[in-house]
Amino acid sequence: MLESESNPLAIRNLSSEHVARLIKVGGIVISAASVRSKATKITIQCRSCRSTVPHIQVKPGLEGYSMPRKCNADSSGQMKCPIDPYFIVPDKCECVDFQLLKLQESPEDIIQGELPRHVQLYSDRYLTDIAVPGNRVTIVGIYSIRKQMKFSKASSKEKVNIGIRQPYIRVLGVKVDTEGVGRSFTDRFTLAEEEEFRKLSRTPDIYERLARSIAPSIYGSLDIKKAIACLLFSGARKRLPDGLTRRGDINLLLLGDPGTAKSQLLKFVERVSPIGVYTSGKGSSASGLTAAVIRDPHTRNFVIEGGAMVLADGGVVCIDEFDKMREDDRVAIHEAMEQQTISIAKAGITTTLNSRCSVLAAANSVFGRWDDTKGDENIDFMPTILSRFDMIFVIKDEHDERRDMTLAKHVIGVHMNALQTADIVEGEISLALMKKLISYCRMKCGPRLSDVAAEKLRNRYVLMRQGTMEHERDTGKRMAIPITVRQLEAIIRISESLAKMRLEPFATDADIDEALRLFKVSTLEAASSGSLAGVEGFTTPEDQEELNRVEKQLKRRFVIGSQVSEHAIIQDFVRQHYSERSVAKVIYAMLRRGEIQHRMQRKMLYRLK
Repeated sequence: MLESESNPLAIRNLSSEHVARLIKVGGIVISAASVRSKATKITIQCRSCRSTVPHIQVKPGLEGYSMPRKCNADSSGQMKCPIDPYFIVPDKCECVDFQLLKLQESPEDIIQGELPRHVQLYSDRYLTDIAVPGNRVTIVGIYSIRKQMKFSKASSKEKVNIGIRQPYIRVLGVKVDTEGVGRSFTDRFTLAEEEEFRKLSRTPDIYERLARSIAPSIYGSLDIKKAIACLLFSGARKRLPDGLTRRGDINLLLLGDPGTAKSQLLKFVERVSPIGVYTSGKGSSASGLTAAVIRDPHTRNFVIEGGAMVLADGGVVCIDEFDKMREDDRVAIHEAMEQQTISIAKAGITTTLNSRCSVLAAANSVFGRWDDTKGDENIDFMPTILSRFDMIFVIKDEHDERRDMTLAKHVIGVHMNALQTADIVEGEISLALMKKLISYCRMKCGPRLSDVAAEKLRNRYVLMRQGTMEHERDTGKRMAIPITVRQLEAIIRISESLAKMRLEPFATDADIDEALRLFKVSTLEAASSGSLAGVEGFTTPEDQEELNRVEKQLKRRFVIGSQVSEHAIIQDFVRQHYSERSVAKVIYAMLRRGEIQHRMQRKMLYRLK
């Protein structure tokens, strides 16, 4: 394999001067065809006289071989062979493996306002199957040209295309970059690195140091950073005796006001995760997140192209603007988040792909900013998707003079010192070391709960349920159950990730305490603010009963095919001492189910079914 120490060229700077020269370019592999065979030596035979021409050398690269038009064999006394008599004898050909890749220039090389450029790569023999889509690579090869494919049989078109050649690179060396974003972390660690990781994991404050090292330029949010550290290390995946699996990856949702550095945290996680994929909710479709079936332009067969959650297998997928996603697209990732597989039945292809990745999502409130008076109206998510998140943080931009002063000082300091060389603050872990540590811990360690910790968690779980029951008995009103079985599994996963940071085989009772504390400051606090009513175990039966009564009366109020004013209906129910929020919630649920629809600039409601 050829290597070069020279500086790489940008793909957009390749010109006709570089043809037939050795070049070095860098970029991201965006697609890889399947490995096929190409003949290096062929044997041809005449159909008429059966004479053979053995061991004809074929040019390397994508250049083919043009067959002779006439048979040159000595045919004295016989009929002359016709035009184009030769055919290839497949059994006597020598072949090598080859693969076609598509290389796109790196995002940092793209000029503002320009589209990214691509170039085709031809790799053969031992250079096949080295890079996969998503890898950042540096290529050393020969910049070559080949004939352009004929688009039509019209002679005028052929005359126009004479002399026009299409460029491609014959690969002589591939180096997969281990730095930066991309599916490119190394599986091999030196003994010195392993010793360093063990030494680092034995330090007593490793958990605090990791939390401080996550996005150090963002002030505060320590609990969120601790939760992100747990997400990066993840719990242990378990395969049960009956063949079922329980996921070990932790899913995290950040909800809150604009300007609270949610997107910056997501961008940092994409950089520090061994495999990280960042996507935005509005620019993502269901097939873009999961998988799409497309037709291969070369073979004309249907092939599967993995989406963001398949490319992030074994890492983290960061979804920004989660609330702006269409409901149909959001439903597509339900299976990927809990079962960690993506099932496909399209165009005659029925298969299941793995998507063993954590999901880190960020979303805004329905009203832009969080409104405490509106309670659960701030959230526009279905209970099914919310229950799949292990931790849900509500981030509010609260006004506090002392905190604002400290925050302003920190932000101004970051901007003033931006051009200076970034020195690692005492106690923080560098980005490269943290990335290697995460991949090492995820590969080598799969902790379980110790007997003491399991007993403690069991008792705490029962105590929580009992405390709820006593509170209901005293007040005479049923309240939300603060913890369900799915949330119990979330606490187990968090405690396992805390043990994984220390490379220990068992999670202790201290890990259980910290996992319970993180769960309380995230999901339970969000539930107590009334923002998650509707998640498993977070809606009281009284509220549900009232909603059912409102829905029955509403359906009795106007029959199928009639329309009424939405404002008049709400006012009518308020006069009957129903809460306005309950009526709005029922109307919203019926709109989602397609039973009613808005008409006349959303002023009237029309009943469909």
